[in-house]
Amino acid sequence: MFSRLSQVARHLSRSPPTLAHLSAAASRRKPLAGVNMATADERSSRTIHTAACLIIGDEVLGGKTKDTNSNYFATWCFSLGINLKRIEVIEDDESEIIEAVRRMSDRYDFVVTSGGIGPTHDDITYSSIAKAFALPLVLHEGAYSLMKKISKPHPNQPKFNWDEDSPALRAKLRMVELPTDPTRDLDKQVLFPCNDLWVPVAVVNGNVHILPGVPRLFEKLLDGLKPLIVGRLVDPEGKGTVRVIISTPLPESAVADYLTGLSERVSPKGVKVGSYPRWGKKRNTVTLVGKDKEFIEAITPEVIQHIKGRLVSVEGEDDDQPSE
Repeated sequence: MFSRLSQVARHLSRSPPTLAHLSAAASRRKPLAGVNMATADERSSRTIHTAACLIIGDEVLGGKTKDTNSNYFATWCFSLGINLKRIEVIEDDESEIIEAVRRMSDRYDFVVTSGGIGPTHDDITYSSIAKAFALPLVLHEGAYSLMKKISKPHPNQPKFNWDEDSPALRAKLRMVELPTDPTRDLDKQVLFPCNDLWVPVAVVNGNVHILPGVPRLFEKLLDGLKPLIVGRLVDPEGKGTVRVIISTPLPESAVADYLTGLSERVSPKGVKVGSYPRWGKKRNTVTLVGKDKEFIEAITPEVIQHIKGRLVSVEGEDDDQPSE
């Protein structure tokens, strides 16, 4: 079986760059101004303070598909106390992917990409990220073995043969040809967060996690990553971030001066004050967000008093209630 697999892999593979070529290509990369370049192993083990999300897909930019993965990732980061600093949506364009993924890897501790890892011509995420970090694409035999074992045959491909070279097989192999650094431990570069899925999470440059764009798969794999990174969180117990939501009948202009002063007072404690108008509604929203739960709970009564507000668990839940 593996001999046949090797034949197929040799038939498909392009000559991978040598270690000398990889080293030379990597050395030509210029670090971003003010950024200290770290090794991939250093990135894969350091404490996770910040995160970024890169959504890749023409269909999102063209309005054909509504992106929900970035919202799910934002909620996931919030629950773990990770500071999500950036979300970007870019097209299926090699140069765009290369620029964005290099920049994010350099600036943030934990990066996820979503989309562009399917079997078709426009699924170029693996190949683009491989180029971004001067890595070869290598067939991951473990992922391929799981694909054959777990994936169900498509009803329109009743005669598909895993052991016979064909356009359909080559298309499937595109999904398990992963950017791989031959100088590093393979187990750190390819993760399998879910036992019932063959889909791997390729980890490139130590901190770029490549996930599929299908929301069901994205969400399941992301949740599966949590046990693997919880020990690297600022708060390993996973208490996450606290958000207090206060509903107020006052317009933003009436609370702006107080909230400005409040923000200056609480920012040294890592608390952010948010003010959000709700057009067409009788009540607006003020939020307090931070990791110090006791401090936030201590200042909440003062905020409620100054803005004539009331605590709510979800924005808008008190729209039908009369104002005090």
